[in-house]
Order: sequence, then structure tokens, then C-alpha cells
Amino acid sequence: MHNVLDALASLPPWLTYAVLGAGAAAENVVPPVPADTFVVLGAFLAARGPATLTSVFLVTWSANVASALLVYRAGYRYGAGFFESRLGRLLLRPRQLERIRSFYRRRGTMAIFLTRFLPGVRAVVPVFAGVSHEPARRVWPPLLVASGLWYGALTVAGGTAGRNLDAILAALGRVNEGLLAVAALVAAAAALWWWRTRHGPEEPGRPGATGLGGGADTGHADRD
Repeated sequence: MHNVLDALASLPPWLTYAVLGAGAAAENVVPPVPADTFVVLGAFLAARGPATLTSVFLVTWSANVASALLVYRAGYRYGAGFFESRLGRLLLRPRQLERIRSFYRRRGTMAIFLTRFLPGVRAVVPVFAGVSHEPARRVWPPLLVASGLWYGALTVAGGTAGRNLDAILAALGRVNEGLLAVAALVAAAAALWWWRTRHGPEEPGRPGATGLGGGADTGHADRD
């Protein structure tokens, strides 16, 4: 980690900002990118060099929110078409997509806010907000607030680390381990939901439903 710190310290301020912004943006596309650690290191350096803590915060915050909104927009524009394709239907059936849309209509804003603190999961939720065609007015406010709180806390932690950078990074590691555990539980619950809705019986009245409750069969019987 100190090699990374030395590498960042050797960069001019504008390039340091560019690296930090790229890392904060990349985690919405490539979740394993350790953006949190880079923010702490950048703030640590900013407190001791020509860069400023305010600039580190604004760059990482805005880059993270902007990339999340781009991912949301991509899901909004291309998601429906993808899930109508053969590959998309292998991943999610139409009835599963409808349940996801229903969830976002009811709890989307809170889900977006809370999952911004969960590694990995935070990259997925904006995508399906777009696929579900959630209005932008319900997406960007929780993104702004949650990302602001998180990156603000990381910036303060790095800027006040002093000689305790290793202790701060160790504490961040423990926090992220706990958040990863929560994210794993969320992912496990999502996988269980996927399995049950994928292999459960069709609901009466939904497209593709079969049996006496199926809409198409009932309508045919009525006409006869």
C-alpha cells in the first residue's frame, strides 16, 4: 500500500485528481476496484501537499455519482431490449423483471440510498433502476446524498490520519469487511429470490400463466 502512496505522491495534483476520480467512477463498472482506499490515500496526501481535501472530496464524489448515473441511463435506454433477447431471458424472465420494477416503485429510493454503502451491490442497483425505468428524480437524490456521506467520511478519515495512516487503512478494511458481509447477505437473498421466482409456478393472470387460472385459456373458454 505504501508503494501506491509513493506513486500518488509523485504525481502532480491534477493527475492525482484524475486518478482518484477515475477510481471512484470505475467502481460502478468494475466493483473490485478499491476506490475507497484510493480516496483515503488521496486525502492523506492532500493534507500534506498542494492538493486540497475539498478538491479530493468534490472530484471523487462527483465522479462516483456521474458514473452511477451513466450506468443508470444505460440501463434505462438498453435494459429492456437486452432482457427481451435470448440471453436476457436466460438471466431474468419477464415476470421476474416485473417484480423488480414493482420493488423499485415501492422502495427504490431507499434501496438506492442504502446500497451505496455496500461494496459490489452499489454497482448493480443503479443498473436495475434504469431497467425498471425509475424516474431520474427518484434516482439522483439518494445517489448524491449517500455518496456524499460516504466519500465525505473517507476524505475526513484520510485527511486527519496524521501518522496513523496504517491504523486508518486497517479500520477501513474492517469496516469494508463488515459491509461486504452485509452485501453477501443481500446477494444471497437476491439469489434465493431469483431461484424461487425462476422455478416457482406461474402466477395466475400473468403472461405465460397456465392452468385453469391462466388468462388466455379462461378467455377462450368464455368465448366458447
